[in-house]
Amino acid sequence: MELRPLAHFVAVYEQGSLSSASRRRFIAQPSLSAAIKQLENELGQQLFLRHARGVKATEAAEQLYPLAKQLLAQADAIHSVFSGGLKKEPFRLGVTKGLGVSRMSALLKAFTSARDALELSLVPPEDSSDARIITRDLLQQGEHYQLIWQDSYQLAVPANHPLSLQNTISINDLTDMAFIQRSPCEGCAALRHLAQQAGIKLDIRARIQTIEYALGLVSAGVGCALVPVHEELHSPDIRFVPLQGLELSREIGLAWRQQTEIISTFIKLALDSGGG
Repeated sequence: MELRPLAHFVAVYEQGSLSSASRRRFIAQPSLSAAIKQLENELGQQLFLRHARGVKATEAAEQLYPLAKQLLAQADAIHSVFSGGLKKEPFRLGVTKGLGVSRMSALLKAFTSARDALELSLVPPEDSSDARIITRDLLQQGEHYQLIWQDSYQLAVPANHPLSLQNTISINDLTDMAFIQRSPCEGCAALRHLAQQAGIKLDIRARIQTIEYALGLVSAGVGCALVPVHEELHSPDIRFVPLQGLELSREIGLAWRQQTEIISTFIKLALDSGGG
């Protein structure tokens, strides 16, 4: 039995979704589905039942999961034992804040798995590094840039607020609406300009820096916030709604000065994951 289909199976089981598992495994969804089907044929058992929100594990999948996890862990242990003599490849990667833990972790896991001898160090984006994952506005002169993700700015609104029922929100809807302002934030600066043009003064209730804290306050019902939206931000307590007249996105990519084989590997993995 091959290990790769088992790893795909574990990803689908843990994510509960073929699309999420395909991003985690950096493989196209049709290829992932084919691998799961091949595994089902090999075992003579159906492993997942599809439904509108993803997939549900069958009894056979429940039995297979702990065995697959154990086998994959043993394979990793064997690989670690016999790769100890490889010469290390030190690589310093600058990473800006607020990029999303899940997608960054999945990308970095694929990156380290693709380079057996890689010794990865994550550092702040302003420190000396071989490459940086940054928003485009942080790009410096002389750096090359490859887009990885693009997040659209939307209003995060408490799920129990009347504005959460709308498909779009106009700037006039924000009159007397409690607002959480992030700084620095390109989107918030654009929103302030839009409000000034409409003659609306935003009711600022909190001023913070991070997306995580902003969403925590939105979830608590303190007010709404403008944030760049990606999949892992979704929460039952928050509704993300587009703002009319504000078509703005945050671009995240890899910046580097000198092309190397390691950077080429990273770019390929990022593009295979659906970025750029």
